[in-house]
Amino acid sequence: MNKITPTCLLLSLVLAGCQSDDTTSHQSPSQNADTITQQKQKLAKQLSENYTDIEQTLKSQISDQKLTISLSTLLAEEPQSPFTQQMQKTDTNIRTVKGVSNFTNELLELRLADTSMVQEWKEGQSPLFAFEPTGDDESWQYIEAYDVYGQLHQLDVYQIPEVPVFVVDNNSAKELKAGLQAMQAEMNKLGQPAALHSYDENTQQAQLKSSTRSLSAAPISTTVIKKIRLSDDEEPWISGKAEVYAIVTGVNPSRDEPTIDLVEMPYLDYDNKDYYPNQVVIHWSRYRWGAADMILMEQDDGTDYKELAKLLVQVAEEVLKMIPDPEVQAYAVIPQITGKIIEAIPDGVLVNDDDFVDVYYTLLQDTSYVDHPAASGNAVATLEPLTISPTRP
Repeated sequence: MNKITPTCLLLSLVLAGCQSDDTTSHQSPSQNADTITQQKQKLAKQLSENYTDIEQTLKSQISDQKLTISLSTLLAEEPQSPFTQQMQKTDTNIRTVKGVSNFTNELLELRLADTSMVQEWKEGQSPLFAFEPTGDDESWQYIEAYDVYGQLHQLDVYQIPEVPVFVVDNNSAKELKAGLQAMQAEMNKLGQPAALHSYDENTQQAQLKSSTRSLSAAPISTTVIKKIRLSDDEEPWISGKAEVYAIVTGVNPSRDEPTIDLVEMPYLDYDNKDYYPNQVVIHWSRYRWGAADMILMEQDDGTDYKELAKLLVQVAEEVLKMIPDPEVQAYAVIPQITGKIIEAIPDGVLVNDDDFVDVYYTLLQDTSYVDHPAASGNAVATLEPLTISPTRP
């Protein structure tokens, strides 16, 4: 790879990379999203203008099976150049805006938008470099992209382009994992201990073993998702795979406080497709009345995960404080908590209305749900009770 001339790049990227952590930490959610979009726009333009310098590295890393490359890999041959350092600082600022700096050391990546673009690009067709616009995708009029001369093009929001397009984006799977870890840490800090159910098999087994030990080797009562499907919603091509997670809400079994758990669901990449995760989503020892709600969410580019965690705790606690004796209403209390959380989220921390996917109200312990639609019909799932006995010596 030829050396990238840094002087003009440094001048144009300095605005993207020079925001301090203090500045970003006091912005509103919409300002966070705007900041991230502006930084990605600058990176897209600079990468497009220097395509000849990075072309060989891209072609050696991108294939039909692998459409992404991290910026650290892309810039590995020039780790000390001002251009590389500004790229890395931009990544640091985005991680700070999103509240995940302590849980991942990198987010940014370059992604070829679709596998259909690989062959023509490798045969010599020049690509465009794009970034996802800010705000609700229903308000998008076009997608901006730069050609290899730095000229701006406007692409259709829903029609996949006929030319290769690289997207400056966050690694969504890495962001989701780090974001949920950040939420859990913040909720624990606020005195609202939250369980995080990872989809990683080893992590799930470790969590189950820990739960068994804490219950003196008593069986564990859980609910698992056997199958789940999201409706076919028309999504912009630039958004790539969905990253869905769940917020499980209920009431603590021993005191009048909310219980909020987080569930990582990285397998839910696309709508209109059945997934069979066999994933534990509810540990019933954490919930009173054997009842809980489950909110399905999709991550958003403007999400500050620490602020989202604060919002969840605040709203749930405020609802319970308004109910003098929760036992009188029993599990009817839980939908009130869930409803207030859903009501608060769009104006509280997220800027894209599509982040709320759907909600399952009043899931009960020891109950099977076969092809059960969520409240809005956007999700259909089969959930089954599962009692896990201690391992025999």
